[in-house]
Amino acid sequence: MITTRRLLLRPLTQADLAAFVALHADERVNRFVGAFTEERARQRLAEIEGQWAERGHGLGAVELRSTGEFVGRCGLNHWAPFDEVEAGWTLRAEAWGHGYATEAARAWIEWGFARLDVPYLTAMIHPGNAASAAVARRLGFAPRREDELFGKPVTVYALDRP
Repeated sequence: MITTRRLLLRPLTQADLAAFVALHADERVNRFVGAFTEERARQRLAEIEGQWAERGHGLGAVELRSTGEFVGRCGLNHWAPFDEVEAGWTLRAEAWGHGYATEAARAWIEWGFARLDVPYLTAMIHPGNAASAAVARRLGFAPRREDELFGKPVTVYALDRP
Protein backbone atom coordinates (compact mmCIF):
# COMPACT_ATOMS: atom_id res chain seq x y z
CA MET A 1 0.00 0.00 0.00
CA ILE A 2 1.23 3.47 -0.94
CA THR A 3 -0.12 6.72 0.41
CA THR A 4 0.37 10.13 -1.16
CA ARG A 5 -0.83 13.49 0.03
CA ARG A 6 -4.36 12.84 -1.27
CA LEU A 7 -4.46 9.21 -2.40
CA LEU A 8 -4.33 5.64 -1.18
CA LEU A 9 -2.90 3.17 -3.70
CA ARG A 10 -3.30 -0.56 -3.18
CA PRO A 11 -3.38 -3.71 -5.33
CA LEU A 12 -6.58 -4.31 -7.28
CA THR A 13 -8.48 -7.44 -6.21
CA GLN A 14 -11.71 -9.26 -7.03
CA ALA A 15 -13.35 -7.11 -4.35
CA ASP A 16 -12.97 -4.19 -6.80
CA LEU A 17 -15.09 -5.89 -9.48
CA ALA A 18 -18.08 -3.52 -9.41
CA ALA A 19 -15.92 -0.38 -9.31
CA PHE A 20 -13.67 -1.74 -12.09
CA VAL A 21 -16.64 -2.51 -14.36
CA ALA A 22 -18.19 0.91 -13.63
CA LEU A 23 -14.91 2.69 -14.38
CA HIS A 24 -14.68 1.04 -17.79
CA ALA A 25 -18.41 1.41 -18.56
CA ASP A 26 -18.09 5.19 -18.99
CA GLU A 27 -17.68 5.99 -22.69
CA ARG A 28 -15.47 8.97 -21.83
CA VAL A 29 -13.06 6.55 -20.15
CA ASN A 30 -13.34 3.45 -22.32
CA ARG A 31 -12.81 5.15 -25.69
CA PHE A 32 -9.09 4.52 -25.25
CA VAL A 33 -8.91 1.56 -22.85
CA GLY A 34 -12.05 -0.40 -23.70
CA ALA A 35 -15.01 -1.65 -21.70
CA PHE A 36 -15.24 -4.80 -19.60
CA THR A 37 -18.14 -7.16 -19.12
CA GLU A 38 -18.40 -8.48 -15.59
CA GLU A 39 -16.97 -11.83 -16.73
CA ARG A 40 -14.03 -10.22 -18.56
CA ALA A 41 -13.40 -7.88 -15.61
CA ARG A 42 -13.30 -10.88 -13.27
CA GLN A 43 -10.70 -12.50 -15.58
CA ARG A 44 -8.64 -9.31 -15.80
CA LEU A 45 -8.67 -8.86 -12.03
CA ALA A 46 -7.52 -12.48 -11.66
CA GLU A 47 -4.64 -11.71 -14.06
CA ILE A 48 -3.76 -8.63 -12.01
CA GLU A 49 -3.82 -10.62 -8.76
CA GLY A 50 -1.62 -13.24 -10.44
CA GLN A 51 0.87 -10.62 -11.51
CA TRP A 52 1.06 -9.31 -7.95
CA ALA A 53 1.66 -12.85 -6.68
CA GLU A 54 4.22 -13.77 -9.36
CA ARG A 55 6.03 -10.50 -10.01
CA GLY A 56 5.42 -8.44 -6.88
CA HIS A 57 3.75 -5.61 -8.78
CA GLY A 58 0.65 -4.93 -10.83
CA LEU A 59 -2.22 -2.53 -11.21
CA GLY A 60 -3.69 -0.87 -8.17
CA ALA A 61 -6.82 0.88 -7.06
CA VAL A 62 -6.70 4.65 -6.61
CA GLU A 63 -8.78 5.85 -3.67
CA LEU A 64 -9.21 9.28 -2.12
CA ARG A 65 -7.67 9.30 1.34
CA SER A 66 -10.32 11.72 2.57
CA THR A 67 -13.30 9.50 1.71
CA GLY A 68 -12.02 6.09 0.56
CA GLU A 69 -13.81 6.64 -2.76
CA PHE A 70 -12.52 4.56 -5.70
CA VAL A 71 -11.52 7.02 -8.44
CA GLY A 72 -9.59 4.75 -10.79
CA ARG A 73 -6.71 2.42 -11.35
CA CYS A 74 -2.99 2.99 -11.68
CA GLY A 75 0.10 0.88 -11.26
CA LEU A 76 2.86 -1.08 -12.92
CA ASN A 77 1.75 -3.72 -15.41
CA HIS A 78 4.16 -6.17 -17.05
CA TRP A 79 3.37 -6.72 -20.73
CA ALA A 80 4.79 -10.12 -21.71
CA PRO A 81 4.73 -9.45 -25.50
CA PHE A 82 7.11 -6.52 -24.98
CA ASP A 83 8.84 -7.78 -21.80
CA GLU A 84 8.36 -4.27 -20.44
CA VAL A 85 6.71 -2.76 -17.38
CA GLU A 86 4.18 -0.04 -18.08
CA ALA A 87 3.11 2.69 -15.70
CA GLY A 88 -0.59 2.90 -16.51
CA TRP A 89 -3.40 5.09 -15.26
CA THR A 90 -7.14 5.23 -15.89
CA LEU A 91 -9.37 7.46 -13.79
CA ARG A 92 -13.11 8.10 -13.60
CA ALA A 93 -14.07 11.13 -15.68
CA GLU A 94 -15.28 12.91 -12.53
CA ALA A 95 -11.72 12.66 -11.17
CA TRP A 96 -10.07 14.22 -14.24
CA GLY A 97 -8.40 17.59 -13.90
CA HIS A 98 -7.37 17.26 -10.25
CA GLY A 99 -3.85 15.92 -10.77
CA TYR A 100 -4.71 12.50 -9.35
CA ALA A 101 -3.29 10.57 -12.33
CA THR A 102 0.04 12.38 -12.08
CA GLU A 103 0.15 11.99 -8.29
CA ALA A 104 -0.69 8.28 -8.39
CA ALA A 105 1.61 7.46 -11.31
CA ARG A 106 4.52 9.38 -9.77
CA ALA A 107 4.16 7.34 -6.57
CA TRP A 108 4.06 4.03 -8.49
CA ILE A 109 7.07 5.07 -10.61
CA GLU A 110 9.14 5.89 -7.52
CA TRP A 111 8.02 2.63 -5.90
CA GLY A 112 8.84 0.68 -9.07
CA PHE A 113 12.32 2.08 -9.60
CA ALA A 114 13.09 1.40 -5.93
CA ARG A 115 12.01 -2.26 -6.17
CA LEU A 116 12.21 -3.47 -9.77
CA ASP A 117 15.31 -4.22 -11.80
CA VAL A 118 14.16 -2.49 -14.98
CA PRO A 119 16.13 0.01 -17.09
CA TYR A 120 13.01 2.02 -17.92
CA LEU A 121 9.23 2.13 -17.58
CA THR A 122 6.81 2.66 -20.44
CA ALA A 123 3.47 4.37 -20.88
CA MET A 124 1.46 3.12 -23.86
CA ILE A 125 -0.83 5.86 -25.11
CA HIS A 126 -3.37 5.65 -27.90
CA PRO A 127 -3.36 8.38 -30.57
CA GLY A 128 -5.68 11.20 -29.62
CA ASN A 129 -5.39 10.62 -25.87
CA ALA A 130 -3.94 14.09 -25.26
CA ALA A 131 -4.69 14.01 -21.52
CA SER A 132 -2.65 10.83 -20.93
CA ALA A 133 0.15 12.13 -23.14
CA ALA A 134 0.23 15.29 -20.99
CA VAL A 135 0.43 13.21 -17.80
CA ALA A 136 3.27 11.17 -19.32
CA ARG A 137 5.20 14.32 -20.24
CA ARG A 138 4.66 15.81 -16.75
CA LEU A 139 6.16 12.62 -15.32
CA GLY A 140 9.23 12.89 -17.58
CA PHE A 141 8.26 10.27 -20.18
CA ALA A 142 9.19 10.89 -23.82
CA PRO A 143 8.00 9.11 -26.97
CA ARG A 144 10.26 6.14 -27.76
CA ARG A 145 8.49 4.19 -30.51
CA GLU A 146 5.23 3.46 -32.29
CA ASP A 147 3.78 0.01 -31.64
CA GLU A 148 0.52 -1.94 -31.33
CA LEU A 149 -1.35 -3.12 -28.26
CA PHE A 150 -4.33 -5.44 -28.79
CA GLY A 151 -4.19 -4.63 -32.49
CA LYS A 152 -4.48 -0.87 -31.96
CA PRO A 153 -1.71 1.69 -32.51
CA VAL A 154 0.00 3.18 -29.48
CA THR A 155 2.84 5.58 -28.91
CA VAL A 156 5.17 3.99 -26.40
CA TYR A 157 6.55 6.64 -24.08
CA ALA A 158 9.50 5.73 -21.88
CA LEU A 159 11.10 6.99 -18.70
CA ASP A 160 14.65 5.81 -18.09
CA ARG A 161 15.75 4.79 -14.62
CA PRO A 162 17.09 7.89 -12.83
